[in-house]
Amino acid sequence: MAEANPKAHVVLLPSPGIGHLTPLAQLAKRLVLNHKLSATIITFSDLSSGIQQSLLSSLPNGVTSVSLPAIPLDDLSINTHIVTRLSVMISRSVPFLRETLLTLQKTRHIVAYIIDHFGGETLSLASELSIPRYIFCTTNFFYLSFLLNLPSLYHDKHDDHNPNQFLFLPGCTPLHRKDYSRSAIDKNSEVFQWMLRHSKHHDQVDGIMVNSFEAMEGGPARFLKERGNGKPPVFSIGPLTCNSRSDKRQAESGVCLRWLDQQPGRSVLFIAFGSGGTLSFKQTKEMALGLEMSGQRFLWVVRKPVDVDASSAYFNQCHGKHNPLGFLPEGFVERMKGKGMVVPSWAPQEEILAHGAIGGFLSHCGWNSTLESIVNGVPMITWPLYSEQPMNAVMLVEGAKVALRPTVMNNDEVVGKEAIADVVKDLMEGEGGKDVRKRMHELKDAAMKAVGADGSSNKALAQMVNKWKTMASN
Repeated sequence: MAEANPKAHVVLLPSPGIGHLTPLAQLAKRLVLNHKLSATIITFSDLSSGIQQSLLSSLPNGVTSVSLPAIPLDDLSINTHIVTRLSVMISRSVPFLRETLLTLQKTRHIVAYIIDHFGGETLSLASELSIPRYIFCTTNFFYLSFLLNLPSLYHDKHDDHNPNQFLFLPGCTPLHRKDYSRSAIDKNSEVFQWMLRHSKHHDQVDGIMVNSFEAMEGGPARFLKERGNGKPPVFSIGPLTCNSRSDKRQAESGVCLRWLDQQPGRSVLFIAFGSGGTLSFKQTKEMALGLEMSGQRFLWVVRKPVDVDASSAYFNQCHGKHNPLGFLPEGFVERMKGKGMVVPSWAPQEEILAHGAIGGFLSHCGWNSTLESIVNGVPMITWPLYSEQPMNAVMLVEGAKVALRPTVMNNDEVVGKEAIADVVKDLMEGEGGKDVRKRMHELKDAAMKAVGADGSSNKALAQMVNKWKTMASN
């Protein structure tokens, strides 16, 4: 039998999807390179495996990965909500997870088991194996505050149907009813019930990590850190983003980046909706016409539109090869040659946002994308689609003041081409754009300071690491 490794070892379980894997992979990388720990990332066999393996293979030697067997979900309806699909996949994987943890314990001193919000069903297993448990909040303090306040919202007289209802969370920007998803406030919905159940897991762990930083969310960060009453400690350890650039550009990467090389500095608007976001057919048409009307340069990552569910691409990353841009307005691609570039399905977002030609980012406000925009100092236009994204948009526009939003943006209507053109022009060449650009550069500096040697996020992570190293030496 191999000799036990005395080095402190951390196990991370990101839930299915590249958006969940990315920040936890960056956490593992930081723990290994900066703090000399070792780590294992346990992944699920999902449809993002190609992208997933590319990310995992880029990690340092001290990070290993184990993939759990594929879990059949054929018995679930095609209309089953994504939250339910994720929960079922994780619950059915627990027996395989048990075997993996037991195997690791034979040769490793596991000092921490780290999950994201979706992994709550596995906490009892870690407790059974006497492994300290941590939740990694892949979003921000704003969302964490909302989640932790759900039990009180469930029991109070909060009016779910009042269109003028505001939600006031400690230290947070007031949240209008239209800015959080309907399913998140409908007490009878499966999403609300899932969130309510999982919010209670946050009191059952040894600590909560948040992929954010105090300079951006000072109010809610201070409140959550000072809760006391036996609540688990909260640590801000962000921003954790992919900051490495691959020297080997794939064909798709090269085309985008070479085109950007030919554009003037800060002249291009980047438009992308994350790994799983889609627009409706009508909204896609309005987006195209609005971009054309704006007269601005743009780089747009487009997926085939879907009219049912904005998150429908989350579990379906496959795309047809026949006329991938055929759903755009007739002649649009030809008319935009030289002014705009349209890319089907995927583009190297981290490299694009770091490029000097990029002057703005129209985003779905997923938290990974938001942090990537911040660390590159790129001001934003918010276009939230699902989940906590509308809440992120509120924080970016009204709280941090680093983004603009279309003036007619409502949850239930299509944003017209005129509104799109107006907000694009304002961001790229208007007074509104100047203001948010200045604030975004200030926030970029604060983000870099937070993860620097004497930064608040770096110190918070070091505090946990010191505790884990002490455990490993005993």
